[in-house]
Amino acid sequence: MEENHGEEDVDILIVGAGLAGLTTALSLHRLGLRSLVLESSESLRITGFALTLWTNAWRALDAVGIGNTLRQTSTQMKGFKIASPDTGLFTSEQALDKDGKFEGYESRCVRRKDLLETIVKELPPGTIRYSSKVAAIDELGRFKLVHLADGSILKTKVLIGCDGVNSVVAKWLGLETPVSVGRSAIRGLVEFPDGSSFDPMFHVNFGGGVRFGFLPVDDKTVYWFCTFTPSQVPTYEEDWQVNPIKMKQFVLSRINKMPQEAQDVVEKTTLSSISYAQLKFRLPWNVLLGNIVKDNVCVAGDALHPMTPDIGQGGCSSLEDSVVLGRCLGEALLKKPKEEDDEFERIKKGLEKYGKERRWRSFSLISVAYCVGFMQESKGKFMSFLRKVWFSSYTPRAFLKMANFDCGNLVC
Repeated sequence: MEENHGEEDVDILIVGAGLAGLTTALSLHRLGLRSLVLESSESLRITGFALTLWTNAWRALDAVGIGNTLRQTSTQMKGFKIASPDTGLFTSEQALDKDGKFEGYESRCVRRKDLLETIVKELPPGTIRYSSKVAAIDELGRFKLVHLADGSILKTKVLIGCDGVNSVVAKWLGLETPVSVGRSAIRGLVEFPDGSSFDPMFHVNFGGGVRFGFLPVDDKTVYWFCTFTPSQVPTYEEDWQVNPIKMKQFVLSRINKMPQEAQDVVEKTTLSSISYAQLKFRLPWNVLLGNIVKDNVCVAGDALHPMTPDIGQGGCSSLEDSVVLGRCLGEALLKKPKEEDDEFERIKKGLEKYGKERRWRSFSLISVAYCVGFMQESKGKFMSFLRKVWFSSYTPRAFLKMANFDCGNLVC
């Protein structure tokens, strides 16, 4: 007998229980606004292992009240240890803020699992609905109807797409599909039971079409990454899906000149703690000219601004989105309205304000990340020379400058 699904009313509906979706729900909760988060998976998605959070992200985490909790399990980064592309040895160090222009900066690597679980603990029970895949989006007057794969229908006043690179909500808004940048990434997380003994630094090696690096999360955990051009590895993707140990072998072949301590980071990583992904980004002008907001619908996080990981701002900017979006919706829904005010008009104006605040910021982050990645991985003697000059004089400032942004508090 076919189950009969009724229509359910929800004031604010968020699609996607990733970093942007959960933090947006927490922002709204802090303001006293209830939301429902739909997640297509059966449980919390904790793939990705870890992410670097910079000053702007910590300001956002403080705004939603969980910054200090996460600081207790993460190490503050001090600078870069840079390996020579010729010898693979760490031959130079660069302090992150050598000029003292970014006093109070923060840069810490956090386990994705710890971050998401910390957010979930602060949310009211029932905020997340798992196994809820969006099949279609319709309109009913000014409401949005979200049809799920199980046949149920949710009617909402506000629809927020935090559903990642392949966002259904972004597609409904008419945004272009994110494009490949021609590079891929392998990432891993490794535990050293007796301690890693690594300095609190980004250990990095650039050049020859490969970008490899690692950094401590805490005393015993190290996060590493390797980005590269797939053309270097014919038929790699099919092989890796069948035999993931080849991913590890590929990375080791690219860092075989580096010190044994660097190779140990990769060698000691279990296969279940290694992941692969093609790198994609939204064309910057699509963010500037496309519908990132339309009436009572908007996107945030990777659904808005997928970018390359080269300045570590993907997750950070998602946190910014969530605080700004929470504040704008709070202003629209909580301020005492005038008699002639229409709720949908207030929601529309609130989301338009959010879009205005996030459009140029997203454009800048996507563009800078792409340019930094291009510079770091490019081949050739001229590019190698340029990279050496550029890294010593510009890269740390670029990281800190892009991170020196304050999304503000939840309440103006």
